[in-house]
Amino acid sequence: MLTTHSYLTNMSKTVIVTGVTGQDGSHMVDYLLKNTDHNILGCVRRLSVSNYTNINHILEKKDPRFKLINLDLTDPHSIETAVRVNKPDFFINLAAQSFVGTSWAFPSQTFDTNANGVLHILEAIKCHAPECRLYNAGTSEEFGDVNYSPQDEKHPLKPRSPYGASKCAARLLIKVYRESFNIFAIQSWLFNHEGTRRGEEFVTRKISKGIARLSRELNSGGVVTPMLLGNLEAERDWMDAEDAIRAIWEMVNLDRPKEYVIGTGKTWTIKQFINEGLECAELKGEWSGEGASTKYTVDGKVIIAISDEFYRPAEVGHLMADNQKAFRELSWRPQTSFKELVYKMVNNDMNK
Repeated sequence: MLTTHSYLTNMSKTVIVTGVTGQDGSHMVDYLLKNTDHNILGCVRRLSVSNYTNINHILEKKDPRFKLINLDLTDPHSIETAVRVNKPDFFINLAAQSFVGTSWAFPSQTFDTNANGVLHILEAIKCHAPECRLYNAGTSEEFGDVNYSPQDEKHPLKPRSPYGASKCAARLLIKVYRESFNIFAIQSWLFNHEGTRRGEEFVTRKISKGIARLSRELNSGGVVTPMLLGNLEAERDWMDAEDAIRAIWEMVNLDRPKEYVIGTGKTWTIKQFINEGLECAELKGEWSGEGASTKYTVDGKVIIAISDEFYRPAEVGHLMADNQKAFRELSWRPQTSFKELVYKMVNNDMNK
């Protein structure tokens, strides 16, 4: 299944996509197979146990345009080999250590993957495929402790986590290589984007999966184990991951490299996300308490509570995209509403 051979034969464009076993990478492969004739090389790391859940539906179709290759962002040799052998037209880097909480526990690993990995890609492109177009996923976490809202492309970088800082470092490296070597390399600011393939360590998927579990426990009449969460007042600009993918592909196909803030231009609290999910699951109850004593009760049973364990050393309170530049210059528009996104995620987990 895995190979390092070139698949350029009889194909006009070749796209290397990292992170294909994750949410964004798998959606990118789906999008490219549906909307282009391009040859896609999906990158996976050598692991003792591989998880292909998000791409099993792709592998089962055995589309000759899609192949898996071994590539690890922390291994410059694997990146150099992939670029040298395949001479890609596009390199879409959607792999990362992307969990903010984990970045506090493993800051060096986070930088090695998110910053040094991008440096390795840039070097490989410079040396072996200078015409290749690079897209690297940025994040609203780069803005961090915001000066104003909504945040636009001119907002200063003020990260409040090792994850945010690692993405800022990658952004600066991309700028240096773009200006020094005339490489088409961009890193947009993707605001929070979610979906049914989101990893379970992310709060949105934790909520959708937790609500599905709580619904089953309440309906069975058995023991109910409360879902424990952290700061419910953090505000985020949430969009559907599939909407984000469409924006990425449009940006990397522009006449010249330009970077954009990508988001809905609206914001919701984590508590509002929970409320939409509870409504979807028809778990009618009531909130009580404040701060660390906040809880949600259904028929006298506490199903949601707060735990200090899930607070971060430095919180980012409010993030909202100023998407005016993107709306002026791109055809892209988000298509999925906040309610539709939450309902999609909760229904997906309830049906498992």
